[in-house]
Amino acid sequence: MAQLTMIQAITEALRTELKADENVLLFGEDVGANGGVFRATEGLHKEFGEERVFDTPLAESGIGGLAIGLALTGFRPIMEIQFFGFLFEVMDSVSGQLARMSFRTGGHFNAPVTIRAPFGGGVATPEMHADSLEGLVAAQPGLTVVIPSTPYDAKGLLISAIRDDNPVIFLEHMKLYRSFRQEVPEEEYTIPLGKADVKREGTDLTIIAYGAMVQESLKAAEALEKEEYSVEVIDLRTIQPLDIETIINSVEKTNRVIVVQEAQRQAGIAANVVAEITERAILSLEAPVLRVTAPDTVYPFAAGENTWLPNAKDIAAKAKEVLTF
Repeated sequence: MAQLTMIQAITEALRTELKADENVLLFGEDVGANGGVFRATEGLHKEFGEERVFDTPLAESGIGGLAIGLALTGFRPIMEIQFFGFLFEVMDSVSGQLARMSFRTGGHFNAPVTIRAPFGGGVATPEMHADSLEGLVAAQPGLTVVIPSTPYDAKGLLISAIRDDNPVIFLEHMKLYRSFRQEVPEEEYTIPLGKADVKREGTDLTIIAYGAMVQESLKAAEALEKEEYSVEVIDLRTIQPLDIETIINSVEKTNRVIVVQEAQRQAGIAANVVAEITERAILSLEAPVLRVTAPDTVYPFAAGENTWLPNAKDIAAKAKEVLTF
C-alpha cells in the first residue's frame, strides 16, 4: 500500500474511474492542464486528453447545465465547483434539476453526476471560500452528500460516488487535503455510500462528527482517555442519508452523546442527528445530547477563524459536561 495524502487519494480515484469507463468526463475551472487549484486533477488532462478532462469558463451555472446535458445522453460527468462557497451560482442545476431528475421522469432518466468541491476552514482562504454549506444540499431530497475525513475513505467513497446512478455531492475539506498520510490500496475498492464508520471504539460517550471535525474529535477522545474516559468516535462519512443504525447502536452502548460540526449551529446536520437520536433512543440516554458547532455568524475573516472554529479542546469540554451530568 502507498502512503497517500487525501488529495493524492482523490486523484487516484479519479484516475481509476477515467480508466474504467470512457463515459466518465471530468471538467471544471482550471482542472485541465493546470491540474486544479489544489492539484487534485494533476496529470489527468495529459493522460486522458482534452476530450475527457477539460477546463470550463468561469461560470458555475454553465458547468451545472453541461453536467445535466451530458448525464442525459449517457455520460457520467464529474463536475468541480472550485469552492463550495460558489454553490449559489449553480443551485438551480443541482437542486432544481439534478436532484429531481429521477422523480420527475418516473425513473426513465437518472443523473449520474458527481459534484466535487473543496470547502472548510482553517487554511486562511478569502471570503466565501471556506463556508460550510452542506446543510443546504443535505436538505434537498434526491441528493447524496458525502464528506470523507481520511485518504482511505476519500478514494473508496469517491469511486462509489462516480459509479452511483444518481447525483452525489462529494465535499473535500481543504484542511485535510495534505494534513496527514494514510495507507491506501493501489487497486480499486469501494466504500458504500450512506454507511458511517466507527473510527474509535468506546463505552462511556459517543462523539458523532464528519469531515475535519472527525480528526478534532479523535484528539479530544485521546485527551479524555488520559482522564480514564472511554470515548467512541463515529465518522458519519455520508451526511445524507444518515446511517441511523450505526448511530443508534452506539447510543445504546454508551448512553451519552455529543454531535460535532464545523458549520454554524443553525446549519442543520448536527440538529438532525440529535433529533433522530431523541426520537429513536431517548430511553437509552443518561444525559442531554449536546452539540459543538461554530457560532451563528457569518464566517470570519482569516485573522479570526481559529477562534471561531470548533477544536479538540471545545469538544473535550462539551464531552465532560455530558459525562458529568
